[in-house]
Amino acid sequence: MGRTVEILTGKAELCRSIMGALPDWFSEPEVIEASAAAVEDLPVFGYVEADVVTALMALKPHLPGAVEIALIATRPEYHGRGAGRHLLDEAERFGHQSGARLLTVKTLAPRDRDEPQFEATRRFYDRNGFVRAEVFATLWHEDHPCLFMVKPLAGGQLSETAP
Repeated sequence: MGRTVEILTGKAELCRSIMGALPDWFSEPEVIEASAAAVEDLPVFGYVEADVVTALMALKPHLPGAVEIALIATRPEYHGRGAGRHLLDEAERFGHQSGARLLTVKTLAPRDRDEPQFEATRRFYDRNGFVRAEVFATLWHEDHPCLFMVKPLAGGQLSETAP
């Protein structure tokens, strides 16, 4: 059994290490480098098993109403062992503590290609209470349509008007 910890130092290096081990998801070096730079200024959490950070998550607050999962990735040899679920739990805790009512994530939308890794990603979010809200066809690139997913946080009052 592992534990979730906040990562305070070495965020970029950890990001490069985990994303670099996932070429089926992150094949473009410039995306990995941009992510590594971005996580330096974000709250980052890791899931640790036997002193190894097996998974990483960076959160981007869009307060007052939402917190975005800017990045979540698990080392391939640890897929399916619960690290992602534990990190989502931490994202929800972070959202509640921040006063957010929504947890959001962007992932690759379905394309006319056989991409089981991205279908597995979308199913992961589906299983964990996210709703497929909208596809932005050109947000990232015309060949990389973005699926925007949203999860209401328990206890949030979605009908309230944000200040």
